[in-house]
Amino acid sequence: MAMDSEALLTFVTIHQANGFSRAADILGRSQPAISRRIALLEEELGVPVFERAAGGIVLSEAGRTLLPHAERVLAALGDASSAIKAMQTNVVGRVAIVAVGTLAGTNLTVVLKHFTAEHPGIELAISTATSAEVSELVRRGEAAIGLRYLLDIAPDLICEHVASEPMAVICHADHPLAGKEIKSLTELRHETWFAFRNSYDQRETFADNIFAQFQARGVAEIRWSAIDSLNAMKRLVEAGLGIALLPESAIDEERRAGSLATVGVADLIVANPIYTVTRRGGYLSPATLRLLERLRTSPSFMGKADLQPQGGRLKSS
Repeated sequence: MAMDSEALLTFVTIHQANGFSRAADILGRSQPAISRRIALLEEELGVPVFERAAGGIVLSEAGRTLLPHAERVLAALGDASSAIKAMQTNVVGRVAIVAVGTLAGTNLTVVLKHFTAEHPGIELAISTATSAEVSELVRRGEAAIGLRYLLDIAPDLICEHVASEPMAVICHADHPLAGKEIKSLTELRHETWFAFRNSYDQRETFADNIFAQFQARGVAEIRWSAIDSLNAMKRLVEAGLGIALLPESAIDEERRAGSLATVGVADLIVANPIYTVTRRGGYLSPATLRLLERLRTSPSFMGKADLQPQGGRLKSS
C-alpha cells in the first residue's frame, strides 16, 4: 500500500479525535476499516504511529514525526482543490477564518459585514479558538486566515500585525472613579484586580501587562485574582467586586447599558497587538486575498493605540 492521502487523513483524524471510535464516526467508516488502514500504514513505515496510554491512545515517536508532514500534505491537497475551483468562480466561494474569541466582537463584525455585502458570492465560515489554536488550525489548512494576539514566530506561518486593540481600566458604573481620570496607575494599587493567568505558554493577550505597568511604577505587588473567562471577568466587575484591564471594544454593550464604566489613567496607554496568520506557501484564493486586504486597511478594525512592552508577573492572591 502507498502512503496515500486517505491513510494520512485517517491518521490525522484519529489523532485529533483522540481515538479510533470517534474518528470512525467523523470519517463515516467502520472502526475495523480505519484500524486496518492504520495497520497497513504502520506496516509500510515499519514502526507504530500510535501507542496505548492510560487515557487512551497517544502518538508514538514516529507518529509525532509524521504528524506535521501529514498535516502539510492534507493542507496542500486542500489548496489544490481550492485553486482549481477559484479558476471557475473568481471572487466567490468559501473563506474560513478563525479568531480569538475576544476578537469576534464589534470591530471584526463590522469588517466582515461590509466584506460580505461587497462580495455576496462569498461564504464565510467563522470559528473561535485560543491564539495557539488559531495558529494550529491555519497550519492544518482548516482555516485560511487566523486572527490572534501576539506574534507567532513559527517558520511555516506568516504573521502580519494589522491592528492594535486599545485597552482600558474598567470598573462598576457606581465606582467612585467611574468616568473620571486619574494621573497615575499607582492610585489604583489598593484595588482588587481581575486578570488572566500568567502562564507564559497560555498567554492570550497583553492583559497581564497590568502587572508590568505596576512594576514599572515601583509597585511590587497588587491584590488580584486569576479569571480565565472574559465574560466572567466582566460579570465580576459589574458586581463591584474589583476592576480589570480589558479591551475597550469588549465592553461596548455594557457601557451602553450603563453597567460598566472606564477609569481614565493619564500615564497608562496599552493595547493588544493583533496579527493575521496565514500558512507560508499555502494557496490563498482571490476571496481570501480580498478579505486579508480588508483586514489590513479597514478603519473600523485598525487600532491607533501605542503599544507598551509586556513584562513580568506579580504574586496572585
